[in-house]
Amino acid sequence: MASAVLSNTSQRWLRRVSHTLRNLFISSFFPILAINFLVAEASAAQLIDAAYPGTLALTVDVTDSARKIFRVSETIPVKSGAMRLAFPKWIPGEHGPTGPIDGVTGLKISANGQRVAWRRDLQDMYILHIDVPAGVTKLDVEFQLLSPAGGNFGAGVSATPRMTVLEWNQVLFYPADYASNCINVAAAIKVPAGWSIATALEKTTSSNTGATFKAVNLTELVDSPLMAGLYFQRFDLAPGASPPVHLNIVADRPENLKLSEQQIKDHQMLVKQAVALFGAQHYDRYEFLLALSERTVHFGLEHHQSSDNRAPAEFFTAPEYYLAGPTLLPHEYVHSWNGKFRRPSGLTTPNFSVPMEGELLWVYEGLTNYLGEVLAARSGMWNAEQYRDALAITAAEMDHRPGRAWRPLRDTADQAQVLYNAPRAWENYRRLVDFYPEGTLLWLDVDTRLRELSGGKKSIDDFTKIFHGNDAAFAKTSHDVKPYDFEDVVKTLNAVQSADWAAFLRKRLDATDERAPLDGITRGGWKLAYTDKPTEVFKAKRKDSKQLNLMYSIGLKVAADKGPGSEPGEIADVLWASPAFDAGLAPGLKIIAIDGEAFDADLLTNAISRAQNDKKPIELLVSNQDYFSTVRIKYDAGNKYPRLVRVDGKPDFLTEISKAK
Repeated sequence: MASAVLSNTSQRWLRRVSHTLRNLFISSFFPILAINFLVAEASAAQLIDAAYPGTLALTVDVTDSARKIFRVSETIPVKSGAMRLAFPKWIPGEHGPTGPIDGVTGLKISANGQRVAWRRDLQDMYILHIDVPAGVTKLDVEFQLLSPAGGNFGAGVSATPRMTVLEWNQVLFYPADYASNCINVAAAIKVPAGWSIATALEKTTSSNTGATFKAVNLTELVDSPLMAGLYFQRFDLAPGASPPVHLNIVADRPENLKLSEQQIKDHQMLVKQAVALFGAQHYDRYEFLLALSERTVHFGLEHHQSSDNRAPAEFFTAPEYYLAGPTLLPHEYVHSWNGKFRRPSGLTTPNFSVPMEGELLWVYEGLTNYLGEVLAARSGMWNAEQYRDALAITAAEMDHRPGRAWRPLRDTADQAQVLYNAPRAWENYRRLVDFYPEGTLLWLDVDTRLRELSGGKKSIDDFTKIFHGNDAAFAKTSHDVKPYDFEDVVKTLNAVQSADWAAFLRKRLDATDERAPLDGITRGGWKLAYTDKPTEVFKAKRKDSKQLNLMYSIGLKVAADKGPGSEPGEIADVLWASPAFDAGLAPGLKIIAIDGEAFDADLLTNAISRAQNDKKPIELLVSNQDYFSTVRIKYDAGNKYPRLVRVDGKPDFLTEISKAK
């Protein structure tokens, strides 16, 4: 697939270079910046589209993972002369320049037992310049990765004394001037004795202390994370079917590996429903990797034949956790089709040094978010009511986004590489990666409109079968990527049901209305409403997040329980122009007392109910670093929690959408 990807990407670079040249002629304000941009683009366009001579050998020792130290040994075939080595920078699925280069320590490059000097590039910190001595045919590279200890995705904690999740992009350097599809790597892993290993890579040898793997190209290696741990369980999610699908779980404690029979059936049904939705499978096998721990970061990261998932230790054994977040695995599974097999052109880059463009993340992530929630309902992880309750939370969250008045949805995708790691304070006014939740509303809008225009005969299911299914004109192998652009999305929608889909989508992408686009819900036969009692899903999400969400009443989110980096009473967010905002509250402040009593989450909701009756302000003692003050919130409309209520006389598309196929 290297030639096809490079051809598509090269055309993209040429268009961008042409655009930059035009700007150079019409503007002289930033000539140095423009020249640097041209140099970067020209370098990307000149990547070598040919097999790299020789196979890289990589061994990673994670036996010291209790201290979060990974030891790396790498052999790179070379020839004498100047060359560049790259540490992966732009990481697929993380949509940004997130490679943890700051964790690389003790770097030593040698040839024939002699040290070889290296120099870091002064503009790209991820590139090393090397002058390979005459007669040298291979370089030996050694370093330690101090595994990341805080942040999102791969920058989060990935190891405990009883488990490790290894992302290969964090433990290697590669020849920078080649496309990653053209570089073959034979990898090996060393683990503590007795640990089990799970990965989509094919093992060639296996022992009690590690394994070696069949050589694959660098793209596939980085796309195939590895998980290992002392307490391990594996479940067959497609008994007797081909290709096989497995759920692999590691946990810090053996009791967290106990799934109920119903939970196993739910995940087996997930596979059946996903295959029914897309009508094809583009993998040789699929391995869910799931780490259950309170000591690792919690997230999901997609890969073509697997997914790297991290969840609370009691995800399966505490009903609230399972109810709050059953979409984790469905979401990442959908990405095998939407994000891996089909991928926006701007995210289909030839290696890990070339910048990505995220303008279509509202398809890549937004559609995946929508379909992941639909599959959670169709597989039985949620029932129809719980699916609607979760949708109500999304609708209410997006309908309380005053930042919509200045930042359109399109910009949240355009700036994604910055927004993923932006501060969460004032999230409602900043707008961060809203292409996930608002993407759910957008694609529900599309789905219900397809159903309405076709009299119930067409739906998003017809779109997915065309867009993500087998294509006779496209040579299918398990790991091919079929890039797309905006016009491809519009063309496929028109193939399902003719309409002005381009205008429909652009209106929603460019809108700066403060209120959320809820047409999909109302067209689906329901409407957003608020009551004084939370739904079971809302209560489950409170336990999962350890936050009390009062955004729809006084206008704040506050830590209800002790969590990572937060103490009870700490304010996480304040709704812009809300009663809490008008009273002077802000993210980062801490509520010490409520109406003279020490902070308690239930006490705060009771105070809101009290104020509804006696009409007196809610009095809070608040700390701002080492300063204390009393604030009074004027609000008497009571507690408000979102839910959907039925609209008489309209077709109930939402219930139909959630039904198993």
